[in-house]
Amino acid sequence: MSSSTHIPPITEDDIADYLLATPGFFERHAEVLAGVQLTSPHGQRAVSLQERQAEMLREKIKGLEQRIIEMVRHGTENAAIAQKVHQWTGRLLAVRDPIDLPLALTDSICALFDVPQAAVRVWGVAGPYIDCDFALDASEDAQAFASSLTMPFCGPNLGFEPAQWLPPALVLPEDGGESVAQGAQSVALLPLREGPIDSATPAFGLLVLGSPDPQRFDATMGTDFLARMAELASAALLRLR
Repeated sequence: MSSSTHIPPITEDDIADYLLATPGFFERHAEVLAGVQLTSPHGQRAVSLQERQAEMLREKIKGLEQRIIEMVRHGTENAAIAQKVHQWTGRLLAVRDPIDLPLALTDSICALFDVPQAAVRVWGVAGPYIDCDFALDASEDAQAFASSLTMPFCGPNLGFEPAQWLPPALVLPEDGGESVAQGAQSVALLPLREGPIDSATPAFGLLVLGSPDPQRFDATMGTDFLARMAELASAALLRLR
């Protein structure tokens, strides 16, 4: 009787390992490389390996170009925002009488950052400012809520008390009729406190931004820029205490 040795079949992995371990194979058998045909991702036609590699390279270059375009766009937007923050800071520094700061702060935010609605409330103010509009209407619940925020809140207006401080926004209907006043559908709530926005120091005020557009202040938007705005506003309004 004769015995036979079982030899396992060659797998695709075996072939791939061999080709990786034998880089000179296609140099010695160039006709094999030239004869390889692959299916194009842009149709069912067959293309050569070289053509398929060229397509992959073009797709990679296109993806890199798109990323560069996005980076340039973001860089341009960030530069524009930085310039507006610079202008906003300059306007706040130019206010001589502290009693004029809250109005100057909200008006400049609306003008420079195209925010339809803005309001601010400050509590624990010094004697001369106790009866000013910006020092009224903030309940203990609203003050506690502001102190609980360690970062700006962005999202839909769910009936927050601070949203009631916002003036109505004038919106032009799509049919071109007369402007109508609308309340805020989305809001950003920025706590005002001495020191960093994320500290445990109780808030001494709240800056409220609003828009009739439900998507203007979305819950998924980044808040780093708003946090810096809150810290700048806090530094300016400390003069009221």
